[in-house]
Amino acid sequence: MLMTSTQSYKIWSSGYMSFNSLGLSEKVLSAVEAAGYTEPTAIQSGAIPQVLERRDVLGIAQTGTGKTASFTLPMLTLLEKGRARARMPRTLILEPTRELAAQVEENFEKYGTNHKLNVALLIGGVSFAEQDKKLDRGTDVLIATPGRLLDHFERGKLLLQGVEILVIDEADRMLDMGFIPDIERICKLIPFTRQTLFFSATMPPEIQRLTETFLQNPARIEVAKTSSTAVNVSQRLKASENVDYEKRAALRELLEEAEDLQNAIVFCNRKRDISTLFRSLEKHGYNVGCLHGDMDQRTRMLMLDNFRKGNIKLLVASDVAARGLDIPEVSHVFNYDVPSHAEDYVHRIGRTGRAGRSGAAYTLVTGDDQKYLKAIEELISIEIEWTGAPIDFEAAAEERKARRRGGRNAKSASSKNGSSRRKVADNDDKQEAAPAVTAVEDAPAPQRRRPARQAAAQKNQKPRAAADRDEPAFGAGSHIPAFLLREPRPKKAS
Repeated sequence: MLMTSTQSYKIWSSGYMSFNSLGLSEKVLSAVEAAGYTEPTAIQSGAIPQVLERRDVLGIAQTGTGKTASFTLPMLTLLEKGRARARMPRTLILEPTRELAAQVEENFEKYGTNHKLNVALLIGGVSFAEQDKKLDRGTDVLIATPGRLLDHFERGKLLLQGVEILVIDEADRMLDMGFIPDIERICKLIPFTRQTLFFSATMPPEIQRLTETFLQNPARIEVAKTSSTAVNVSQRLKASENVDYEKRAALRELLEEAEDLQNAIVFCNRKRDISTLFRSLEKHGYNVGCLHGDMDQRTRMLMLDNFRKGNIKLLVASDVAARGLDIPEVSHVFNYDVPSHAEDYVHRIGRTGRAGRSGAAYTLVTGDDQKYLKAIEELISIEIEWTGAPIDFEAAAEERKARRRGGRNAKSASSKNGSSRRKVADNDDKQEAAPAVTAVEDAPAPQRRRPARQAAAQKNQKPRAAADRDEPAFGAGSHIPAFLLREPRPKKAS
């Protein structure tokens, strides 16, 4: 361990040790052994002893390193003493998404099998009444998304002055989703004497400011280079045309060529592309499901459960599934779109190669993606290899310029054509205004022709007196209403 200038600890490597040496209780150790784990990961061996000493912890580690167990295991040990009171949770864990919150609940169920703790989940998509009942019974562990937590607090159904431990998980994801104001508000509602555990994969300036505000002399545990990708994940790029059906064909080609493909997550940038790609893959006979933020909670959890169990081989998803989801046996990740934020690439491909397994990540790249690809390679300090011929980005840029020039020329031509049409129309209007009445009125009715615009205008005009018109009141061929041709009825004698 190295003491930093901020009086925090920075741990780069844990070495070899066992869970028995970390200070966990016998009940927790028994549950860990039953789950089949023998050696802690670096983040676990660094964070667990500090949590048990009641210190604030700042954990920085890439996805798939066991961050969830690094706070659930020591919390279970600390919670063996004490009782929960109604509407006053003893501990609070904040998660950015419903899926992550449900996953943490599963961890408490797995490792807390020897404990009699009440665990409550406050997420959207579930009725308030059902959640209120759990809060009224007393909650040892409250796992929540920020929005739903504040909803319960504002309704007076939740009291936060009894919170002893606060966990803020996936803090950089909270920043991306706009939850930082909610996090700051929640931190101010919880007693100052609490213990705070703060976990993030990256440390942008806003997150750094948050840690300096709400953590007291934290033990900083950093086990991997920030925003690095796992060395056991092979990364490849494949060129594709920026046309929907071309990209779908390129993806199917990758799926057929991928070696040892057991299951995979396919990431899209936009929700509408998820639905389109899902239907396309299903049409071509793939065993596929989809996951995005607009789906109701029950459907999302059912889809994830089927993917974990192997009932679904391909999961087309948005970035809602990219952060922190513990699906340990994902063999491949396919980026249908290059993510616009380089950090999202790290989190996406972090879904494979977990717990020391090998994995593969493929990304479809179009001629418009040069800027995003460059940002990714700069972030991970790796030049990703191409499968097949790479894209000639200079040629693609020239093609884009040509398209823009063509678009401007077309627009200019359209403007000129419009101007010509207006000139013709002006001339027609002048011709219509010419008083060529005599020849027209002398012609037989069927041969009389009027410009369409003049006819429409005359149709909408109110009848004028004969003296105001350039033609006789009722000339040949005029369309005279029938009631005007009738003889007036004689008045009855009074």
